[in-house]
Amino acid sequence: MFNFLKLIRVQNLIFIAFIQLIMRQTILIPILQKYGFEATQASGMIGLLIIATVLIAAGGYALNDYFDVKIDAINKPEKQVVGTFIPRKTAMLMHQLLSGLGIILGLLLAYVARSFTLGFIFIVVPGLLWFYSASYKRQFLTGNLTIAFVSAITVLVVGVMELAFLRKEFGTLIFETLIPKEIYAWIGVFSIFSFLCTLIREIIKDMEDEKGDREFECRTMPIKWGIAKTKIFLYVLILITNIALYVVNYQFVPFEGTLTLRYIIFGLSLPFLALGYFIFIAKTPKDFHNASNFAKIIMLIGVLYAFVLYFLQAKTYGISLFNLFIVK
Repeated sequence: MFNFLKLIRVQNLIFIAFIQLIMRQTILIPILQKYGFEATQASGMIGLLIIATVLIAAGGYALNDYFDVKIDAINKPEKQVVGTFIPRKTAMLMHQLLSGLGIILGLLLAYVARSFTLGFIFIVVPGLLWFYSASYKRQFLTGNLTIAFVSAITVLVVGVMELAFLRKEFGTLIFETLIPKEIYAWIGVFSIFSFLCTLIREIIKDMEDEKGDREFECRTMPIKWGIAKTKIFLYVLILITNIALYVVNYQFVPFEGTLTLRYIIFGLSLPFLALGYFIFIAKTPKDFHNASNFAKIIMLIGVLYAFVLYFLQAKTYGISLFNLFIVK
């Protein structure tokens, strides 16, 4: 059981489920409450969305390890599961079962919501994960962008589902209100943040795995450009991400006070600065591994801003926090 949980990266699956749940509870529900909508049909379907997403992600992890047996034997032999504790055939079977069930549940959700977009997402994403594991991850930047895109879609799909059920319940009139715009604006911000953080982390992981990737003639950024130029590229990405955060605060955050600005400075900008330093001094695979883990922590901090946003909306619009109390 332990090896199975290790194969499907259970800690990452918990993180995915957590993100999707809080996106709805702390972003979408307050927006709906602000306009007088207490509950929609999506309330009973968020669990199905999370299960479908987690199953597809788990299947993707199993598939990734199936294709990476030889590379993992060089890069991380002490952590290798497939080919050591779990046979390759079993890993492929697990991928087919998990992904297949995830697709079926996702299509069922799309059918109930009457949403072509949802159905399209649950067909395209498993396909992207297959091509990523089989080919894209060994190509220059293609694999990094693919996983970053999938990470962004994992966040965005929560908003897609909510709007699909709103349209089902209230018809196209719902799109004549400000609700869709606000949902896509805020979910979009978190989705883009997820994209950028994942892209940064994936490139760091490529530097960590350079030895094995080079052995099997992969064309990742560290191999094509070298470690020094790849680090410069990461510094630019980190700078772009930080600039984007301040632009969002200036353009999209309408609340009084400086709580959001302080959160960005101390919760994100300073950690990003530390990440840049960790990348700068990194020389060994272990150094890059630590930097990669730190990037994941920054992404978590960014996601947790959703609770701050919930608090600010509750205070501004008189919304009950988790239906427990009113913020004054």
